Amino acid sequence: MTNRIEISRDIAASPEEAYAAISDVTRMGEWSQECHACEWHDGFDGPVVGAIFDGHNRNDEFEWTTQGKVIEAEPGRAFAFECSMRDFHFSTWGYRFEPTETGCRVTEWSDDLRPESVLEFSKKMSGIDDRTERNRSTMSHTLERLAAALEK
Repeated sequence: MTNRIEISRDIAASPEEAYAAISDVTRMGEWSQECHACEWHDGFDGPVVGAIFDGHNRNDEFEWTTQGKVIEAEPGRAFAFECSMRDFHFSTWGYRFEPTETGCRVTEWSDDLRPESVLEFSKKMSGIDDRTERNRSTMSHTLERLAAALEK
């Protein structure tokens, strides 16, 4: 089952500036409601295809860590990564950056790849009953916070 969500927001910053902020995963905690910290694995220090990082997530008292693997890194154009836990690839996240007259349009997207058989486990682990609605909400929040930081 693949469920794609996309949220877009116009930001008064260049595509290159927006890309630089998003692709520096160590800053993800500045934008995200759920992912409060990320760090690159040893041997990686930036957004290149194949780079691996850990993402630390929180929802109230629930906490979990996922592993991200960069699958697309085109400065000013696109950034995407696969999310896995215990070698199970359960989602892919990405961002597209398009120039506009006043800056750029950032589109955050997510593909939920979880089969029905793991949905109940996922709910118990994260405390999130409706992942689609939760992602829609947190993605909007991420783009709002990104815009606030870049438009200062």
